[in-house]
Amino acid sequence: MPNLLELENAMPVAPLKIVAMPGAKQLGERINEYLVAFRREINNVHRNDPAFQGYIEDNYLVKYQTPRFGSGEGKGELLESIRGKDLYLLVDVCNHSLTYRMHGYVNHMSPDDHYQDLKRIIAAATGKAHRINVIMPFMYEGRQHKRSGRESLDCAYALEELSAMGVNNFITFDAHDPRVQNATPLCGFDNFTPNYQFARTLLNNEDDLIIDKEHTIVISPDEGALDRAIYFATVLGVDTGMFYKRRDYTRIVNGKNPIVAHEFLGDNIDGKDVIIIDDMISSGDSMIDTSRQLKEMNARRVFICCTFGLFTNGLEAFDKAYEKGYFDKVITTNLTYTLPELLQRPYYLQADMSKFTASIIDFMNHDTSLTHTLTPTDKIHEIVKLYNARKVDIEF
Repeated sequence: MPNLLELENAMPVAPLKIVAMPGAKQLGERINEYLVAFRREINNVHRNDPAFQGYIEDNYLVKYQTPRFGSGEGKGELLESIRGKDLYLLVDVCNHSLTYRMHGYVNHMSPDDHYQDLKRIIAAATGKAHRINVIMPFMYEGRQHKRSGRESLDCAYALEELSAMGVNNFITFDAHDPRVQNATPLCGFDNFTPNYQFARTLLNNEDDLIIDKEHTIVISPDEGALDRAIYFATVLGVDTGMFYKRRDYTRIVNGKNPIVAHEFLGDNIDGKDVIIIDDMISSGDSMIDTSRQLKEMNARRVFICCTFGLFTNGLEAFDKAYEKGYFDKVITTNLTYTLPELLQRPYYLQADMSKFTASIIDFMNHDTSLTHTLTPTDKIHEIVKLYNARKVDIEF
């Protein structure tokens, strides 16, 4: 962990507690395991101070429940005291696997349902917790981040609403547009990216990559992901390119202008390994089309790295694209719900973000700097240096 010396000398804001909402239960349990290990291993000068009881615990997860009535209405209830605690609420608004009964019918939880349950637990904690922090990896309504015409401004309003309920800090990952934080300028807003985890996962699973300008290139699938691609390419020391989406602005399909074609802007990729980096795979149609064009341009291999793998249309299209050789690997994180069948696919790799998230919580609980966590440039340089030296026996 970076800045370990700072943690050893820092005083915690308040005793730490985590609420892992139902959709993020599995991730929350892994984060809790890391935090328990961190606190046992660290030599913090305040760990035995009677004023800081609860610094070292066997479990930081809060017991709670979010039951529903037969009408579909719900409530949030904390089953233990959180008075004076530094509370972190972890929520995955994209977990569609959870269900509840309403008038005898089985409903799958939508992002709106997860958001309402989050508000219920915040309402149960408001006025009791020392500080309330929301960890929402996939920002609720993050793609509705700006207004065009007579539209709702959902993401900004959600942040404003949570702020009014007493939330002090928002922690998210790879926000579609980080400028939504302007809706709550007096609240903390930290936006993290999994660039280091992508690099580590890819290098640990591919032993014959050559990370230089002659053999590797980073591609942005659209103009919105260009900043991510430029940063990742710069850190790796390779070139970058991009596609732009040519749309038909004369009609609207499923709420948006349909894509006519993906046009490539960049250098020759003949014989190079290509890393596509983006924030999410939704239906995946654009990603598959981008990969197909890259292979037609004689790319050697195509690796897709996306923070959130939603796969809203299922995996059939990706299975067919893999069989046709359009791409070689897909890497997503465990920050959102992962389809169980995806874990069995030969082309899939998962970047584990639980240790990273636990580190973020630990640093924030001590009010120490997150600079090195926000920009892990040195860590990426280190693993690339080790990889290029072919010290493959070292686990990054």
